[in-house]
Amino acid sequence: MTQRWVYSEPSDETEALMSLINVPRPIAQILLNRGVHTFDQARLFLKPTLDDLHDPFLMKDMDTAIDRIVSAVDSGESMMVFGDYDVDGTTATTLLYLVLSSLSEKVSYYIPDRLSEGYGLSDQAMGVARKNGVSLIISVDCGITANREIELAQKEGLDVIVVDHHVPGETLPDGFAIINPKRDDCPYPFKELCGVGLAYKVSQALAHRLELHPEIIDSHLDLVALGTTADIVPLHDENRVLTKFGLSTLHQTDKVGLQALIRSAGMKERELSTGQVVFGLAPRINAAGRMGDANRVVKLLTTEDWTEAEALSDELNAENARRRQQDSSAFEEAKKIVEADPFLKEAEGIVLSSDQWHPGIIGIVASRIVETYSRPAVIIAINGDTGRGSGRTMGDFHLYDALKECEDLLEQFGGHHHAAGLTIKTDRIPEFRQRFHEIVSRRATPLDFIPTLPVDTEIEFEEVNPRLMRLLKMLAPFGPENRHPVMVSKDLSLVGQPSVIGSEKRHLKFRVRQGDHVLEAIGFGMADHAKQLRANPDKVSLAYALEENTWNGKTSIQLRIKDIKAGDSA
Repeated sequence: MTQRWVYSEPSDETEALMSLINVPRPIAQILLNRGVHTFDQARLFLKPTLDDLHDPFLMKDMDTAIDRIVSAVDSGESMMVFGDYDVDGTTATTLLYLVLSSLSEKVSYYIPDRLSEGYGLSDQAMGVARKNGVSLIISVDCGITANREIELAQKEGLDVIVVDHHVPGETLPDGFAIINPKRDDCPYPFKELCGVGLAYKVSQALAHRLELHPEIIDSHLDLVALGTTADIVPLHDENRVLTKFGLSTLHQTDKVGLQALIRSAGMKERELSTGQVVFGLAPRINAAGRMGDANRVVKLLTTEDWTEAEALSDELNAENARRRQQDSSAFEEAKKIVEADPFLKEAEGIVLSSDQWHPGIIGIVASRIVETYSRPAVIIAINGDTGRGSGRTMGDFHLYDALKECEDLLEQFGGHHHAAGLTIKTDRIPEFRQRFHEIVSRRATPLDFIPTLPVDTEIEFEEVNPRLMRLLKMLAPFGPENRHPVMVSKDLSLVGQPSVIGSEKRHLKFRVRQGDHVLEAIGFGMADHAKQLRANPDKVSLAYALEENTWNGKTSIQLRIKDIKAGDSA
């Protein structure tokens, strides 16, 4: 797929930063691209500590929430932790449940069923709480828009503390305490913590109030890294610190459930990165909620029994395999629908629906349709007279704004620039399909659908050395707003012939030379570029991430290719 290489603006501060912190030019440029200009900023970025975290009591309502939790512990009240069914929600639930369980025997947890209850606090959960004599509910990763449910709970003597990171509505729910840094009246300096990050801050405040050793809370940073990485929140400020230390904790976790999950994902002996969490661990956890009961995740993450942990992790592995099979089947069916329908084949925006698709996999199918046709797509799973849809787009086209123009056809919708969800009555889908196409036709240009590849810096092969690699590692963890640095090298020549590798012959491996320096390169899923390279072996430009590859005990530097331009396009 063609990509636009978008270069960061060269800075006249580069040489000054190189001298100030004694780093080579590429590292200085990358740091400047990430807003690092001073020595103190560089220290915080390259060598953060847990002491760099903000005081949790700066958060609005934190004092009130901690007072209520301590009162519940002291008086032996029953408490319930209620969480969402995704990775962020289940890890947040697990963290708070483990911390509170160390203080009280009267703690339970509840994850709603995705299909029968949907997202957020439900009447069914409230019924369970009342039946079990619960007097305090702590909702994590949800609750900020549950005004009706929380009002009813409070009237019935159920106190509700909301711990949520989603954007509040016009009116906050009337809960006992509302912990959300995105509140207009919250002075907390960092607004981008996810649900498990907020659960950690609540636990941190509780430990401070009860004078517990910080290690009791920090031992759960493995959960914080897992949820933060999977929720795709910006990896700067506290998120970056928590994830950096959390990944180290995850690598040597004492939670047998996580050990079993890591082993089932084939990662036991590997150093875990954000990428391995996102593509290896997170899908297995998400599969539990997509395909069945997400309470299994909390059970897995809290068990101390290895036999039970292995059984549960095998179950999630099987659910993930089933989810992937359904993904592939639904994607192939979706492609057939597009190819068989003259309108859809030419439509600027694609809307597909079926009563055979599982609502847990439609977002993944939408992403694959966008990749295939380079157009925005909405995939709808129909259940009776209602459909639940998931939309994706690419490039500069704003999906949420497009859905805003269709809100009279939709029951509900929400999302952001590149992803959104909706519910719609089945009989409105044809009209929605037509209008979505018209909106995309009117608002978009061909350039909107060409994906961009942000480039940090151009680099010469002679600048690639072990010291550069050591410094690049210090820039991790990588993710949103701190992506893995992408570099470009030009005027390269192919050494030998490229090889198409992998069981499905989808990957590309080759060597390239610049001057006296030769480096190995690998492009995953890029086998279709082999012909282009063979035709233009002496005129190649590459966009890539630098990484170390260890094989048979030997470690070497290789280029992990992001895009290839050869011949005139180079």
